[in-house]
Amino acid sequence: MSTVFWNTIKYSPALLGASLLVANSAYGAPSLEESSTETQVASQELTVAQATGESNSEVLQQINIYNNEGTNVDSIDQVTSVSQLRDVSPGDWAYEALRSLVERYGCIAGYPNRTFRGNRATTRYEFAAGLNACLNQIERLIAASTADFITREDLETLQRLIQEFEAELATLGARVDNLEGRVAFLEDHQFSTTTKLKGEVLFTFAGAFGEEQADGSGDDIDENITFSNRVRLNFDTSFTGKDRLRTRLQAGNFTSLAGVTGTDMARLGHDAGGGNDVEINDLYYRFPIGKKFRGYVGTTGLDLDNIFNPTNPFLASSGSGALSRFNRRNPLTLRGAGGAGAGFSYKFSNALKLSVLYLADDGDAPNPGEGLGLFNGSYSAGAELAISPIDNLDLSLIYVRSYQREGDINLSGSTGSPLAKRPFGNGVPTSANRFGAQASLRLSSQIHLGGWFGYIDAIAEDDNGTVEEGDNADIFTWAANLSFVDVGKEGAVFSIAGGMPPKATEVDGGDEDDDTSYLIEAQYKFPITKNILITPGAYVIFNPNHDDDNDTIWVGAIRTTFKF
Repeated sequence: MSTVFWNTIKYSPALLGASLLVANSAYGAPSLEESSTETQVASQELTVAQATGESNSEVLQQINIYNNEGTNVDSIDQVTSVSQLRDVSPGDWAYEALRSLVERYGCIAGYPNRTFRGNRATTRYEFAAGLNACLNQIERLIAASTADFITREDLETLQRLIQEFEAELATLGARVDNLEGRVAFLEDHQFSTTTKLKGEVLFTFAGAFGEEQADGSGDDIDENITFSNRVRLNFDTSFTGKDRLRTRLQAGNFTSLAGVTGTDMARLGHDAGGGNDVEINDLYYRFPIGKKFRGYVGTTGLDLDNIFNPTNPFLASSGSGALSRFNRRNPLTLRGAGGAGAGFSYKFSNALKLSVLYLADDGDAPNPGEGLGLFNGSYSAGAELAISPIDNLDLSLIYVRSYQREGDINLSGSTGSPLAKRPFGNGVPTSANRFGAQASLRLSSQIHLGGWFGYIDAIAEDDNGTVEEGDNADIFTWAANLSFVDVGKEGAVFSIAGGMPPKATEVDGGDEDDDTSYLIEAQYKFPITKNILITPGAYVIFNPNHDDDNDTIWVGAIRTTFKF
């Protein structure tokens, strides 16, 4: 622990103060002749030419007193030239002093990103830490018998600094001892050496408003305000530092707004139900192979959007993204059978990445019954090509081949009309060729534009009444969104999003959606603190279920997100 501590403080911005004082003989050090007053090293004893009678052994003794943390500290690669520090330029007033410390004594390394951050204020304790680091380095030079350029002037300055900061240097040793004790206690009482706990809690006030429900029942919409919650606890385990085994526990008590409005289009994007019963919602493992390859394998909760990129940075998250289910991601290519299976991604370059997956329904995969299991039940298999042709533009192209068995048909991911969900009914096994294109454009640092287009070619895989095997249906969707960042407060985001929820057209041997629905959402994400986010917003559905005879439906919500 102690060596890590000293290695950390060694690169503190406090070294700027040490640089100036050591190089310029600060604190009123008297001027000395510069001609040939140099030192010769022998058996770690220093003899100074033209000495003034003051014993140099006293200086070395004090160096040894404060160098109680050892000198074999693993460090970041040493800076050999001040020009390697990106934020230091020849015009800086302390440039020459800093160059002397870097190039002469080598006791400054800077931060890992090659910055020095010398414009920050320094406390006396921080300065003492930097001074101690330079003392350690000078002692190393002396011990190695390579310090024939250490001048008497430098030793005089070091002696003065040691006397000036004697109390602070002593205090640093006590602080190290205290930290070692605290770290030892934490190590003895920690939950796990490999697992981190992360949590998210959602509180949501929500309500739907309108006249009649959109399912043709003639029932009125119950205009009640609800108050619901969702809790997630993620146990993220890493065995190598680069992999992640995620185990998620989830509980929620939402009631889907589809039941009170007669349409899936009204659903919230985070409406986890279950009466607050706790369940394992995610269980999958992500691991790298080399620098460009990443693999995925899981038995529960490994979905298409875990491997494919939704390309919708401000609205994709269920906890902090769109309030509506539809506006979170392309429902025709990023919602479907999944949960158990495997996938991988390969990064050709920063501009091109390929992802491939095979996922089975996590209810079918563990079941050995007929028409079930990993390969005979509902599944999704596909690929995504993610392209970033320029720095501010991200594109993704997706193809998925899916199959959903009888009784488990949901082509639209519960975001569109009943026909888009089950064009041949729930009793006909249905396969589908799914195509999607997503785009995300940063117009500026504060304005972001995004959108998607999706298409499904659905195929009936059996006969059932008027449906014949091989019948086809076309399903379409599109959406666009615009987000404004740092509106009113740093980190706040105002977003407008909308589009056409999945619509079924050209259904062989059956009905199709004659009209067109539009869903428009506006929301404002406002961070109260780093860990608390409030998102008020609303969305409206015109012609619900793609039927212009249906009344307009409004949904309002206030979502509070707690993260820890």
